[in-house]
Amino acid sequence: MTKSKTASPTQQEFTKIPPELTDEDLKWMLQKMFEIRYFEEKAEDLYIRGLVHGTMHLSIGQEASSVGSIAALDSSDLIIHHHRGHGHTIAKGADITLMMAEFLGKEPGYCRGRGGSMHIADIEGGNLGATGVVGSGIPTSVGIGLALQMQKTNQVLLSYFGDGAANLGEFHEALNMASIWDLPMVFICENNQYGMSMPVQRAMNIDKISTRAVAYGIPGETVDGNTVLEVYKVVKPAIERARAGDGPSLIENVTYRWRGHSKSDRNLYRTPEEIQEWMEKCPIVRFKRVLLESERVSEYEVERIDKQAFETVEHAAEEAMTFAEPDPTHMEDEVFAP
Repeated sequence: MTKSKTASPTQQEFTKIPPELTDEDLKWMLQKMFEIRYFEEKAEDLYIRGLVHGTMHLSIGQEASSVGSIAALDSSDLIIHHHRGHGHTIAKGADITLMMAEFLGKEPGYCRGRGGSMHIADIEGGNLGATGVVGSGIPTSVGIGLALQMQKTNQVLLSYFGDGAANLGEFHEALNMASIWDLPMVFICENNQYGMSMPVQRAMNIDKISTRAVAYGIPGETVDGNTVLEVYKVVKPAIERARAGDGPSLIENVTYRWRGHSKSDRNLYRTPEEIQEWMEKCPIVRFKRVLLESERVSEYEVERIDKQAFETVEHAAEEAMTFAEPDPTHMEDEVFAP
């Protein structure tokens, strides 16, 4: 087993709450982080029980990245994400019951039970979905950004991808094209330290992926992706820049996935000590501490939000399991080739 070095998370937590965030905003952020954590733990449980088919890619430990960035959006803005995208989907407002239905292969699911974990999209909610191909959403996002610019909608797109995708050719082509056309988008690299089993330090000879923005003449910044307010603080001005017509930015959220790459991952490439070190930087625990120390949210409210999120996910799973299986007579409804 190779013990790899991993980028250390920022030690100093960002505790100053941006003045524009109301108490309700802060409660929403905490609720979404709880919902993401409980949803993925429940999905993992259902998988172990043999009720979820195929595989899944869990983002437990990365909740601050999706919630902090999406909190900075307007409701009409868009996202396109990747195969580890349950957190983005929930933060963007997806119906958790319909997500569970999709996981379980049920007809009422977002993709009628045909997409599963990696292909959940909520078009009405501004979530344009993902594919299982690493990095494939990056060039697609440029096409979406161009469409938004041509339609003069004033909308902004967040384009998510992982550190592994940042070494693909389409990453460089996409950033170059978005830069020269000043497209209204923000590229967000969720650096969780590994592309499958490959540590990021062995895959690239730079300390910060965000420095690659220099090559395309756009702003680039690396932030502690485990601190939700820091993510928000950096993504917010990048969104405002894009909306003003000044073009894209590249933001690197440094974070860590507690689970393996997928459910078949035996975690032979990293040590239990390394995983534990990052678990001690839990984004939910960090945010709770900030809220309580600032006295913006009471301990009672934190516990209430925690309980409500857990019950929401449990109810969603119970209801989804009662849904109908896909009807075989509609098997070819989405097949367009003869």
